[in-house]
Amino acid sequence: MPANAIALDATDRTEFGKGSSRRARRAGQVPAVVYGHGTEPRHFLLDEHATRLALRGNENALVELNVGGESLLAIAKDVQRHPIRPGVQHVDFLLVNRNEKVDVEVPIVVTGVPTPGTMHIIELSHVLVSAPAIAIPEGIDVDITGVEAGTAIHVSDLTLPEDVEAVTEADTDVVNITLEGIAAAEETPAETAQAEASAAEAE
Repeated sequence: MPANAIALDATDRTEFGKGSSRRARRAGQVPAVVYGHGTEPRHFLLDEHATRLALRGNENALVELNVGGESLLAIAKDVQRHPIRPGVQHVDFLLVNRNEKVDVEVPIVVTGVPTPGTMHIIELSHVLVSAPAIAIPEGIDVDITGVEAGTAIHVSDLTLPEDVEAVTEADTDVVNITLEGIAAAEETPAETAQAEASAAEAE
């Protein structure tokens, strides 16, 4: 097992439908499906608490699903969470092998200390990259320390981990640095009216 893979015990799912899903969730389990590599989708049940911890803070978590005597290496592709309380309700996993690369969307993480009087605007929250299945970055840092107003940071300016390549076009804006107050001043009349209406409703 790759060092960064999180082991999750799985059991084959034999009942389907909304009723069976509700019963599974009441029992502390999460329905999941695993697909990829030309295989038929396989349906499992996972422990909800262990699954929630495995996927916390990592949108592309690498997991090793242990079902019976079989081990499946996969990455999380779609996670459905409860709209109100903490909890995972369903997970789609994509089968991978340790020697392949996969295309995944990785979140942008702004770091550093902004130049006084400036603010940053995230134009692209995620960047599509091609990365080794066993070494997908959890985030891509964009350091704004000392960056002057009027600067646009593009995909081509990103520092990517070794063996990770950007798929998103190189000239795409990721973060723009502007003077404080300019973003508010550039609001359209419609946006200003909407903001005022929202404020009035909140009173």
